[in-house]
Amino acid sequence: MRQDIEFNSQGQTCRGWLYTPDEGSGPFPAVVLAGGWCYTKEIVMPTAAEAFARAGLAAIVFDYRNFGISDGDRPQHIDPRAQVEDYKNAISFAEAHPQIDATRIGVWGISYSGGHALIVGATDPRVKCIVSNVAVVDGWENMQRVQGERKLRKLQELIADDRRRRFEGDPTEGYIAMASADPDNETAVWNYPEVYNVFMHLKETSAPLHEHYSTIESVELLLDYTVFPFLRRIVDTPTLMIIAENDNITLWDKETEVFNALPTPNKKRFVLPDISHMTLYSEESATQLAANQAAEFLKVYLHAGEPVPA
Repeated sequence: MRQDIEFNSQGQTCRGWLYTPDEGSGPFPAVVLAGGWCYTKEIVMPTAAEAFARAGLAAIVFDYRNFGISDGDRPQHIDPRAQVEDYKNAISFAEAHPQIDATRIGVWGISYSGGHALIVGATDPRVKCIVSNVAVVDGWENMQRVQGERKLRKLQELIADDRRRRFEGDPTEGYIAMASADPDNETAVWNYPEVYNVFMHLKETSAPLHEHYSTIESVELLLDYTVFPFLRRIVDTPTLMIIAENDNITLWDKETEVFNALPTPNKKRFVLPDISHMTLYSEESATQLAANQAAEFLKVYLHAGEPVPA
């Protein structure tokens, strides 16, 4: 079952869907899901939410402020701190909902939100379980590798020009492509034609509200983004990290470094063999495999279908 929902997040209305299992009356354990760079709720998340519902879990899928059907003062602006706040306000919505057990709430994220899920889990004690898929964990190092020396310098110049424009009071937003079919001749954030092709296909087939660009300021915030200071705070929250073996977009080796740094004893790393970052979006079998792995992990640690241990 799926129903439309909305909740307030720092004065903005975020909208999304609540999935509940077809069997049982609840209250159910629940998982809060949100997406990555320029995602709308139709991208990947419904597959995961449906897998969770089959496992006896409720799932909340939503659009961040500024994206999809949610409100926002700055369309296509990605502020990771604001997105973390949206996650936490979705948790507040969840714990007040009569169909959800407030003591059994987890978070799920993918790509940029794979990092957000770790931060939310580290800083919000209401989170009882974390799933992080192919996560962005260090924005600066990520952009160094994705862009290369020459293109990173050009990106930094674009950011500096945008900052000067904002300082001078220009009210118009500066924008940059998420990815490009011709990255040699167009500056983009995620500098791979594969990213462009997959997301254009998703826009045509399932996510018509996806817009393939962000504010330039979003990239400046990405360069300051890191999950590493938060990891030592994930002391006893069960955490699953799903890593694609051939991920050169969000850096499988940095994700492994994060996994090794987690102090919680209840942690699991699931490696998707011979799969790239974008395979999780372009091949249904890979999307379903990751969703099923997450569902099994969440089912165990959120005690779906079982009484909560004393």
